[in-house]
Amino acid sequence: MKLSDFRYPLPRNLIAKKPVHPRDQAQMMVLNRADESMVDRKFRDLTDYVSKGDCLVINETKVFQARLFGKKEKTNARIEVFLLRELNAEENIWDVIVDPARKVRIGNKIFFDDGKLWCEVIDNTTSRGRTVRFNHKGDFFKIIERIGLTPLPYYIKREPTQRDKEHYQTVYARVLGAVAAPTAGLHFTKQLLRRMQAKGVKLAPVILHVGLGSFRAVEVEDLTKHKMDSEYFEIPEESAHVINKTIDNRHNVFVIGTSSCRAVESSVTADGHVKPAKGWTDKFIFPPYDFKVTDRLVTNFHLPESTLLMLVSAFAGHDFLMRSYKRGIKEGYRFYSYGDAMLIL
Repeated sequence: MKLSDFRYPLPRNLIAKKPVHPRDQAQMMVLNRADESMVDRKFRDLTDYVSKGDCLVINETKVFQARLFGKKEKTNARIEVFLLRELNAEENIWDVIVDPARKVRIGNKIFFDDGKLWCEVIDNTTSRGRTVRFNHKGDFFKIIERIGLTPLPYYIKREPTQRDKEHYQTVYARVLGAVAAPTAGLHFTKQLLRRMQAKGVKLAPVILHVGLGSFRAVEVEDLTKHKMDSEYFEIPEESAHVINKTIDNRHNVFVIGTSSCRAVESSVTADGHVKPAKGWTDKFIFPPYDFKVTDRLVTNFHLPESTLLMLVSAFAGHDFLMRSYKRGIKEGYRFYSYGDAMLIL
């Protein structure tokens, strides 16, 4: 398949700027691959599609306040520093994106929080990318949570609010490390999770720290030549056990979101089970792809030409999925991170 196969026209008014409340009141389009039917439901109706013995694979990554605004030494120029990932916790060295990049060179210092926190640029990685070392010793995330802003996706054209700090986070977020939310999970409430567990559904938490690679444009027509950014993931032993027991008992593994899907599909054994793992994955899933673990997929409506759309297309079938997107636009579904959901059976 080619990049151009994943283009579609989307009216800008369908890009969701904020979530619905309560979360599980979002619309959910249910796609059935067996008969290629499409049904409109609410996300809270997910309980109708699960059975005792099924499991939910959820991504427990937690978004941190990755957007910092500081002042460059001497000139006091306002610089945005977007924290991408921690390279060395002991030395407090980070990969970041700076804006405006033309003003930031190796050796420059940028000051935050009235000068109490600062970083020095120690390397250039890309035209906008830099490697920096922060002066702070101790719990760095604690100060970031206080002075940083929520890293809303670039297509939400407004400044983040204090409410975004709560909304752009799943109710089960636990481990700080993501700069983008695993958005399929944003629709869950604690009450909905309890209802599903009451039906005998097991939770299988994994971690994949979502990076900006989720939004990075694919710039090659030949998809085999695209390289994904590496993201850190973990499959705990207990979660692997829950997933494998579900597989062995011939129940359904419901994977919540493309990030959870990439995590489990990055740790598959030769006999189609999941092994405990931790490390980095640059797995790029696009059609055709043989899913080894994922039986059911919960996801959102994704950007044209995005790697997320390509993964979902590989699962649902390209033509069927693109027809569902056309229908979603006609029916007024809300798109992207704060948008509505899709369940693919």
